[in-house]
Amino acid sequence: MALNLPIDVLRSFVAVVDGGSMLRASERVFLSQPAISLQMKRLEELLQVPLFLREGRRLVLTVQGEGVLVHAREMLALNDRIVATLTGGALAGPVRIGFVQDFAETLLQGLLAQFVALHPDARLEVRVGGTPQLIDLLESDRLDIILGIGAAGDPAAIRDEPTRWFGNVGLAAREPIPLAVLERPCRFRDAAIAALDGAGRPYQVVVETPSLSALRAAVLGGVGITCRTDLFAGLPEIAGEKLPALPSISYVLRRRERLAPAVLQLHELIAKQVQDMDQYG
Repeated sequence: MALNLPIDVLRSFVAVVDGGSMLRASERVFLSQPAISLQMKRLEELLQVPLFLREGRRLVLTVQGEGVLVHAREMLALNDRIVATLTGGALAGPVRIGFVQDFAETLLQGLLAQFVALHPDARLEVRVGGTPQLIDLLESDRLDIILGIGAAGDPAAIRDEPTRWFGNVGLAAREPIPLAVLERPCRFRDAAIAALDGAGRPYQVVVETPSLSALRAAVLGGVGITCRTDLFAGLPEIAGEKLPALPSISYVLRRRERLAPAVLQLHELIAKQVQDMDQYG
């Protein structure tokens, strides 16, 4: 009698391997840890081989588990191709995207409207956060696409941008310079402080906030100066030699390897909009 391996159990198995734990797997396949544990026990009983060894808190594949993993990935890929073929590439689940605040304020509205016009039945899950957080969510399979900010020359860069000082020009002459920044981790915060330290300019952080809107209000209100790219438009730029030069940054776009055609289309749409944009106010 043929032995039939459940696709949902194989998907959980791969999620455990890729995530490195039952906890990470539960976030990927939206099942509780006990449910996934039962699935792994069931799979081992069906195959009559041990699949995992525990090393401390980590789950490590056995030799038999390594062999099962190869075939499990093949079966899942075939399953997903069949579903995509029969549904015409329709989305089987939500599209999960992440943006840093800069893009959420400037790019998100028009981009999502375009995508929903192309795919009216799409369900979108949008996460706004810092780039390190978004990368972690992508690598743990909790996001499909992320658009963030990285160092100039980042391999995932789709556009390089200069960083500029913004605020009331009169504040640039003060001692210490009043600085408005986002909470750590923040590439712009680090760039501003490093530039001022390198130039021997004393500063004082007068505003520290997790909100880009609050940062904008502080700069518009003349409380402090900050540094961003031109995405932070609508604010006075402090030009000339009053403040030290700042490094350029990159807009980085990353995605999971295996995506539905519609999600790949969104990835390309994001890339084109970022590459073509001038300024957003």
